[in-house]
Amino acid sequence: MNNTLVLNFILKRSKTNHENGKAPIYLRVTINGVRFEMSTKIFVTTTQWDEASQRIKGRKEEARQTNEYLNNIQTEVQRKFYRYQETEEYITADKFKRFLKGQDKPHKLLLEVFDEVIKTVEAELDINYSIDTVKRYKISIERLRAYINEIHHLDDIPLTDLDYNFAREYDLFLRKTYGCSHNTAMKYIKHLKKVIHRAMLYEYIDRDPFSAYKTAYKDVDRGFLTTEELRIIEEKSFRITRLEETKDIFLFVCYTGLSYSDLRKLSPEHIVKGTDGELWIIKNREKTGVQSRIPLLPKALEILKKYQEHPVCAADNKILPIRSNQKLNAYLSEIAELCEINKHITMHLGRHTFATTVTLSNDVPIETVQKMLGHKNLSTTQIYSRVVDSKIASDMNRLRKRAAKK
Repeated sequence: MNNTLVLNFILKRSKTNHENGKAPIYLRVTINGVRFEMSTKIFVTTTQWDEASQRIKGRKEEARQTNEYLNNIQTEVQRKFYRYQETEEYITADKFKRFLKGQDKPHKLLLEVFDEVIKTVEAELDINYSIDTVKRYKISIERLRAYINEIHHLDDIPLTDLDYNFAREYDLFLRKTYGCSHNTAMKYIKHLKKVIHRAMLYEYIDRDPFSAYKTAYKDVDRGFLTTEELRIIEEKSFRITRLEETKDIFLFVCYTGLSYSDLRKLSPEHIVKGTDGELWIIKNREKTGVQSRIPLLPKALEILKKYQEHPVCAADNKILPIRSNQKLNAYLSEIAELCEINKHITMHLGRHTFATTVTLSNDVPIETVQKMLGHKNLSTTQIYSRVVDSKIASDMNRLRKRAAKK
């Protein structure tokens, strides 16, 4: 079939800028009798325009360059039309307009690329990523899927349709629908940004639609147990086995600073003699791969000895009878209530307690705590650390005594 193409340059007098008297030149493209218009981004005064030739009047250099630019536009559109005609038997104005704008290419979809990211993470499991990271990404994609379904009423969305507002609304959706805190919402947004970075790396898109959307975390007041609260839990005995075991597992975290994911993978091979001849935990962290080196305190050793012959530990080659993090946290809520401690106690609170009450408050240097916690950067340890009132009082009392002697 013969497709027809007619090109005309027109001056849009209705769009004249009244301040400088200039109007824009448009290219009118007519395909098989149907037309559309495109801006050339050139502006001239109405007296400069020649309707008959559809070019700028005069022989000055400015007019010559402008006319040459218009000629190049016309030639390029004709070239693209003939090239497009090789693949399309019948060309519509709408199809050709999309072709000129590069919109006829198949668009990658956001959740489609997110799936690619998850597959990469799964392929690098136990090398660069832990199983917990995989789980977090899978939760993240479901949150994003729910947002796209409920807010945009789509099963998926083209990468080219993403913009700043998409990220802003997703942030609000996470907070309203799932009750996410600021930092939790930021974690999901960072997952989304990682998907965008992959899309750019693979040239699915040529820009980051979320570059202006900042994902800074806010410093939070991290909880911990005081020395007195720790003592209350230590001295409390439970006749219910699951509570007694949970208490011991939590106290072990309070005296080692291990995260749940590291504790779950802890086995007898990680308990070795250190340079001082005492027993240490030496293990690479699941989250970062950074090595933790933790000398075992007497109370932690007591707990290990208590469970040496435990059947679950023997069967699974573990040092403690670990349950799921969800169950342990649920049992810790019961323990807090029975101990009359008005705090939301979790396994991770034990890690904070180690950093604050057990070590830093007892003059252990923060650099040493960093090594034991397995942090890459000292700034991370500083977030976990707290100076408790008792430590402030103790330090100031020593200062008063020194001042009194002078």
